[in-house]
Amino acid sequence: MRIRPGHGVGECSGSGSAIDGHSHRPTCTKLTPLRVSERMKYLSTRGGNERLTFEEAVLQGLAPNGGLYVPAEMPTLPDDWQTAWASLSFVELSFQIVSLFVPTTAEEGGIPPDDLRELITKSYATFRHKDVTPLRRVSEHEWCLELWHGPTFAFKDVALQLLGNLFEYFLARRNATASNATRADLAPHTLTVLGATSGDTGSAAIAGLRSKENIHIFILHPRGRVSPIQEAQMTTVLDDNVHNLAVDGTFDDCQDIVKALFSDKAFNDQHHLGAINSINWARILSQIVYYFAAFFALRREQPQIDASSVQVVVPTGNFGDILAGYYAKRLGVPMSKLVVATNENDILQRFWATGRYEKESASGEVRATLSPAMDILVSSNFERLLWYLAHESDTVADDKEEAAGQQVTQWMHELKTRGSFAVSDAQWELAKRDFLAERVSNDETRSTIRRYFRTKEEPGSYLVDPHTAVGFEAANRRANGHAVPQIILSTAHPAKFSEAVISSIAADSNEGEAARYFDTHVLPKEMHGLLDKERRVVDVNVAPEAGSDKLQGLIASTKAIIERDGFSPRM
Repeated sequence: MRIRPGHGVGECSGSGSAIDGHSHRPTCTKLTPLRVSERMKYLSTRGGNERLTFEEAVLQGLAPNGGLYVPAEMPTLPDDWQTAWASLSFVELSFQIVSLFVPTTAEEGGIPPDDLRELITKSYATFRHKDVTPLRRVSEHEWCLELWHGPTFAFKDVALQLLGNLFEYFLARRNATASNATRADLAPHTLTVLGATSGDTGSAAIAGLRSKENIHIFILHPRGRVSPIQEAQMTTVLDDNVHNLAVDGTFDDCQDIVKALFSDKAFNDQHHLGAINSINWARILSQIVYYFAAFFALRREQPQIDASSVQVVVPTGNFGDILAGYYAKRLGVPMSKLVVATNENDILQRFWATGRYEKESASGEVRATLSPAMDILVSSNFERLLWYLAHESDTVADDKEEAAGQQVTQWMHELKTRGSFAVSDAQWELAKRDFLAERVSNDETRSTIRRYFRTKEEPGSYLVDPHTAVGFEAANRRANGHAVPQIILSTAHPAKFSEAVISSIAADSNEGEAARYFDTHVLPKEMHGLLDKERRVVDVNVAPEAGSDKLQGLIASTKAIIERDGFSPRM
């Protein structure tokens, strides 16, 4: 962790920029100063005295009290970051930013700089574009940040390639240390990685962890609610350490199962669970980088644009991708508002409209849409933002970190027992300071795909997947015909959602012709024949002994599968 001389831990300084049209320092929260030996620890959003190292936070994933880990201090950027980092490659930029949050010694639960650089280099060597996350101009005032040039053609590769390597690195280090010590138990340290997916997280996590030593990965997906390509990308991986579980339920059910197992101390202690969902802090940290990369890319292409006027539009369901943008903004990246783009599962949009976070949709259930990765009622990462809203709005508590944790705990209890909670007016205003939100329907998603696509030969044509289309429609709505510079994050290659894309572009033409065009010009060679490959997947149904409680029945069935197919518990 680098703290510049002359500045206290957690202070904001040096990298002030014009944000939202007002000149001020970056919006950093000044947390309680820590002793030098404690720098860059991680605390739970639900309070408690626990302070974890980076290694511990990555391996543990979810706090025992159900909270998510956040940095106990916000680092400051170097005074000259805008010039010193301007021409860095994505790998070098990633190294600079990740280093701010990771101590440099194993004793502090960190990673020596040479090792960290090697891990980052290895992670992004798998990407097909030299820029890793290239910025593409789509129209006069629109740029698309393409995040899908990794192994599985989804934005989650950016984080999960690195997270997989971090898991492997930390386990190897622990086992090397243990082998040199006197131990009654010579069994190696192992990790049972557990994750829920609405499509892309699963395939990206599997790609990052397949065949890694001392790791089993169990991925839960809602049966019949992911695209055929997404399902094939997961289930055709036949490595012995990869386990795909098709759950009789929704993504929220999958997510609830994962959280329940992490909260089951006895089960967690037995199986040494690790998290790959964006509840894992390393996921968010990795994604901060491409907001910096986008800032530099736009400045190189259009130096006359005032970066503080740029809206960044993010299609989101679980709030992880856009939360990384929030951290980037807090660190000092100049931008205007972050735009939350949701589909018909609009709990986030409703929060920004009302200040109330309410679980139930109009139908009382998750709606199946053209953008299934966003078919979520409860966004896990929103809890991290809530912690900052509670912390920043508190003007009286002696221990603001603990008070914020207690407030978040209360909100989560109300959500669980009542299905909703409301923040204060002051907290709602803080949320609106940095964010806007839009809801996009299925029909609007189709029309947006069709509007941006013309023909391959026609200038300006751009084919997007349905999630990115949600982002473009939200951007159009927010620009409202004005010359507002916007960066829209593109989360997946259109080939991953072939049915939605083909039916959308074929609205005014022959669907067979559209399908042939898709197969010829859109479908990557890596996906040809994918749907015909051998698969391995285990169905998760409600355990009969659970009675009428569906969730408990699914939890029991999942436990049984992990106990059967995973590592034998270490004694």
